[in-house]
Amino acid sequence: MPIRPFLNGEQFDQETSRILGVAFEQVCVALRIGDCDDAVKQTIANKIIALAKTGERNPDLLCECALKEIHQPPVLGLATRSL
Repeated sequence: MPIRPFLNGEQFDQETSRILGVAFEQVCVALRIGDCDDAVKQTIANKIIALAKTGERNPDLLCECALKEIHQPPVLGLATRSL
């Protein structure tokens, strides 16, 4: 499953694009998303792209970090009322 359709105009060199694709594939396999909605795939791609923008180029670490972010429970904001 290529990441290229989800890059939204982001420009990466060929090797970085390959690495992002590997990480994207690893996350999709780990989450068993198969033929899910493109919005889910876009969310995964966005997380990997954001991590790559910090300079990370190890596909295993990109995958691991993306999965950690996806599995984090939502943070309750100020809009939550106390009971």
